[in-house]
Amino acid sequence: MPTTPRIAISGAGPGGLVCARVLQQHGVPVTVFEREAGAGSRSQGGTLDIHEDTGQAALREAGLFDRFLALSRPESQEWRMYDRRATLIRHDRAGEGDLSRPEIDRGQLRTLLLDSLAPGTVRWGRSVEAVTPLPQGTVRLHLQGGADEEFDLVIGADGAWSRVRPALSGALPVYSGVAMVEAHFDDVDRRHPGIAHLVGRGTMSAKAGRHSLFLQRNSNGHVRAYVMFRGPEDWHAGLDLADTEAVRARLLAQYQGWDESLLDILRANEGEFINRPMFVLPVPHSWRRVPGVTLLGDAAHLMPPVGVGANLALLDGAELARAVIGHATVDEALDAYESVMLPRGIENATTAQQMLAALMPDTDSDEAAFPDALWPDNGPIDADADAQPAHAD
Repeated sequence: MPTTPRIAISGAGPGGLVCARVLQQHGVPVTVFEREAGAGSRSQGGTLDIHEDTGQAALREAGLFDRFLALSRPESQEWRMYDRRATLIRHDRAGEGDLSRPEIDRGQLRTLLLDSLAPGTVRWGRSVEAVTPLPQGTVRLHLQGGADEEFDLVIGADGAWSRVRPALSGALPVYSGVAMVEAHFDDVDRRHPGIAHLVGRGTMSAKAGRHSLFLQRNSNGHVRAYVMFRGPEDWHAGLDLADTEAVRARLLAQYQGWDESLLDILRANEGEFINRPMFVLPVPHSWRRVPGVTLLGDAAHLMPPVGVGANLALLDGAELARAVIGHATVDEALDAYESVMLPRGIENATTAQQMLAALMPDTDSDEAAFPDALWPDNGPIDADADAQPAHAD
C-alpha cells in the first residue's frame, strides 16, 4: 500500500493472532486488543484438530508449521464410538505418518502464536467496547475505560459475542437447542483408568437419541468431557450451578439407563460442571461492506462446534493478512477477503448445522449410528472455552 495502514485486531484468539503474525512477517505493524489481563489469566479451552487444508495452511503461511508439528499429537486422531450400553461400534485410528488433522491443546497453540509476535503487540486488559466507522473511511475504536483510538482497519476476531460485529450486522447468536456441559479429569491414566480406557489416545463419543457423551484426551494426562443433549437453555432451572452434587444428580437423571462405565463420566469428574449452552449465528450471515471494518472466525460465522470453527478462524486470519499485504488499499483488501470468506463461512455453517442435527437428532430413538459423512474428516467437538460461552459479557 502507498501508506502503511493503522490496523487493530480485537481479540487474541487463534484467528486474530495468526493474522497479526502474517502481517508482521511482511512488515505491517498491528495492535491486538485483548480483554484478558494476561496470557495466563484463564484456561484456553480443550484440544483442537488442525486440518491440513485450512488450519495447517494458515500455520504454514505464518511460518509456524514445524513448531506446530513439534507440539501436536497425531496419535490423538484416534476415534472411538459407543452406544449407550458401552458397546464399541466403531474405532478409527490414524495411519502411520497421517498428519491430516493432528490435535493440539488450544493453550499450546495460543502460546505458539503469541511467542511469534513482536513484544508489545498485544495490549492485555484492553477490551474493545464498540467501533464507529467515520465518514473519511477510518474507524474509531472505543476501549474499556473511555479511551478512543482511530485506525484505518479494525478486525473483529472477538468471538461469539463480538463487540465489532454491530458495526456490520445486527445478527446475534441464538440458542441452538443443544445444551453442553463440560467436565474435567486429571492424571487420567492413574486416577481414572476406566475413563482412560474409554477415550483411548484421542476422542470418544457415546450417543443415543437426544443424548451424547464425549471425551477428549488433552496433553499431560488431562481429559475433558462434554455432556450434550437436546433441551431448553434453562435445563438447570432451580439448580445452583455451583452445587456440583445437585448438577450431577440432574445429569444422571438425564442419562438413566446408560451403562455404568459411561455414567462414571458424570460421577467421577474433578471440580465443578461448566454450563456451555450452544449458540450459533443465523445462516446465512453476511453484510454489506463497511469501510475499514471486517470480521473473522466466530465473530463472522459462529457455528456448532463440529471441528471446523478454529480451522476457519486460522484460515480467515491468514487470508485477511495476505489480502492487506497484496492490495493497494484497505477497501480493495476487504473486497478480496470478504468475497471468499463470506460464502465459505455460509457453506461451512450450513454443513455444521446439518452435522449437529445428525449428531443430536430431536428424537428419543436408541439409534447410535454416526453419519459416514462425519468420518474421519471432522471431529464433533471444536473445544473452545470462548466459542460457546455461558452468556454474553
